[in-house]
Amino acid sequence: MCVFSLGDEFPMNRFSYLLSGLMLALLAAAPQPAAAAPHIDPARDAEHLGQIDDILFWTPEQQVAGYRNMEKITPVRWIRAGDQPLPLPERPVDLDTLPVLHDEGNMTVGEFLDSQSVAGLLVIKNGAIVYERYRLGNDHTTRWISYSVAKSVVSMLVGAAIRDGYIRSVDESVTDYLPRLKGSAYDSVRIRDVLQMASGVEWNEQYDDPESDLNQANWETLALYDYLDDKPRNGQPGEVFNYNTAETNLVGNLLRAAIGNNLSTYLEEKIWRPFGMEADAFWQLTETGGGEFGGCCINATLRDYARIGLFALNEGRLPDGTAVLPENWMQQSTTPSNGAPYYGYLWWLMGDGVFRASGIFGQGIYIDPAEKLVIAMHSARPHASREEDWNLATALYQAIDDALKTPDAP
Repeated sequence: MCVFSLGDEFPMNRFSYLLSGLMLALLAAAPQPAAAAPHIDPARDAEHLGQIDDILFWTPEQQVAGYRNMEKITPVRWIRAGDQPLPLPERPVDLDTLPVLHDEGNMTVGEFLDSQSVAGLLVIKNGAIVYERYRLGNDHTTRWISYSVAKSVVSMLVGAAIRDGYIRSVDESVTDYLPRLKGSAYDSVRIRDVLQMASGVEWNEQYDDPESDLNQANWETLALYDYLDDKPRNGQPGEVFNYNTAETNLVGNLLRAAIGNNLSTYLEEKIWRPFGMEADAFWQLTETGGGEFGGCCINATLRDYARIGLFALNEGRLPDGTAVLPENWMQQSTTPSNGAPYYGYLWWLMGDGVFRASGIFGQGIYIDPAEKLVIAMHSARPHASREEDWNLATALYQAIDDALKTPDAP
């Protein structure tokens, strides 16, 4: 899931809201529009674009138009696709009437799409598309915001940097790559600890407390270093999970420092082009000309969301078998951490080897390696982050997984 915050203490740069505002949404304290998202003709999107500062409070119309047009209202860096997209053959299965059992009763997959304002749902089984639905004016060419789904991509890029020799291991100190934090509580924090959101550095993300770190921190890159430099320790690294948006940004900063390049170009060179993504994507920046948000906002088509899942499912190997990630990196990334059995290296763990990337307002990639199953979703859900919505999404994924079980699979 993703995290965000808006507040009077944030820098004047209007784009700095992005990463901080996500934390507020995760805590589900901000009121959200309750109406279902409508179908909007993309030709009329310009009539519905909202102010970037108010993204957490956009109307359903503004959500739909804005989520597929973020490059028009925020600074971005493009990620170019190659000319040989990974084929996705089609073997359609009718899942519209499949029951989705949940706490309040049940609904069908088709009813889920309506009730959760889903813009697109794609299911890939054994490398083939078995179900693909678009709504709200979207189609297979529509790019859509990922929110914290991007965190899991960053996790894989850290793995690529280790294989390439830019980073020696996850047991290195964060301050080896971010020397501005030397002498702070981060001196004893490993890369592993920030990937697992368990640095042990004090951090309060309370939405309704104006004195919380979330509402006091300045989110521009250098100012954020200065703020974190003063934070005390309240636990040993690697022991306690504490969802910390600032540290997710540190992972992106650390990666940029290690590779000597921006994240968009590295993603393009290591995964996007060689794995066969079919469309250009883009990554939102903290400010014009700045770095990418480490914890947010890759914008891509639904089919390429699913290909990200296939890349993870293929343990970070390209279609020709070339390894991009270290051996066993995906297994390490999806192993329960000491601080949280449900969290790995920026992946949410569902049990039985299943894992997923999640973003507020309903974005997601669900991966079941044993079943060779990937489910990708674009959404403009009315509420950013409610427990009942996450539970319902889990029920949807499980229902589809169960319905497509390979015979005699364990």
